[in-house]
Amino acid sequence: MTESRDAVTEQDLLRWSEMLSALARTGLAFTESLYEQERFEEIMAVAAEIQAGSSLPIDPDALVQEWTKTIGHGVPGYVTPKNTVGAIVGNDDGELLLMQRADSGVWLYPTGWADVGYSAAEVAVKEVWEETGIKAEVVDLIGVYDGMRLGFTRIPLYSTVFHLRMVGGELNAHPLECSDVGFFTKDNLPEPMVGAERWVERAFSVINGEKVAVEFDGVRRAPWEEEHDA
Repeated sequence: MTESRDAVTEQDLLRWSEMLSALARTGLAFTESLYEQERFEEIMAVAAEIQAGSSLPIDPDALVQEWTKTIGHGVPGYVTPKNTVGAIVGNDDGELLLMQRADSGVWLYPTGWADVGYSAAEVAVKEVWEETGIKAEVVDLIGVYDGMRLGFTRIPLYSTVFHLRMVGGELNAHPLECSDVGFFTKDNLPEPMVGAERWVERAFSVINGEKVAVEFDGVRRAPWEEEHDA
C-alpha cells in the first residue's frame, strides 16, 4: 500500500520549479554537448511554466531570460541558494533590537546578504552596525533556515541567524535601508512585523540568557520517493 501524501501546495510548486531551474542551469554550466544543452533549456522552460501557473504575476519567457543571465561556466556556474545573515540583538535591559525596513515598512531584526570576504558572524556584526548604529558582539549561532521551505522567500535562500549582545554605539537608522530602529520589550513590539509567531519567543529567550540548541530545518522524505508497506 502506498503511503498517503499531503496535497501539493503552491509553495511546493514554486520550490520544485526553482529546483528544476537550478539543475538545468548547473547542467548548462558544465555540459559541452549541444544535445544536453537543448534538454536543459527545455527543463528550464518547463520550470518557468510551473511558476507562471501560480498566483504570482510571472511571465515565463521573462523568467527564462532572467535565469539564463545567471548561467556561468564550470564550478562558478553551479547554482546554489543565496545566503542572508540575521542578528538577534539584546541590550542590558532585555530588550530586542528591531529595524523598520524602508522598502516594505515592516519590522524585523537586522538582516542582510552574506557579503563576500566576511565570515557569517562578521556579516552579522557589520549589518547591525550599518543598519542601526549599534555595536554588538556575537554570542552564539541560533539557527539556519531554508527560506523557501518556511515560505518567507520565493527564491532559494538560506538564512543564518546569530545571537548578539550590545556593547556600545547609539541608535541611528541607515538612511537608505531603514525607516526607524529601536529596542523593544516583549509586550511593546511595533507593527507590522514579519513572521513574529515564528521567531519572537525564541529571540527573547536567548537575549534573556536561556541556552537554546541551534535550530534548523529537519530532513524530509523526498516527494518523489515511494515507500511501500512490507
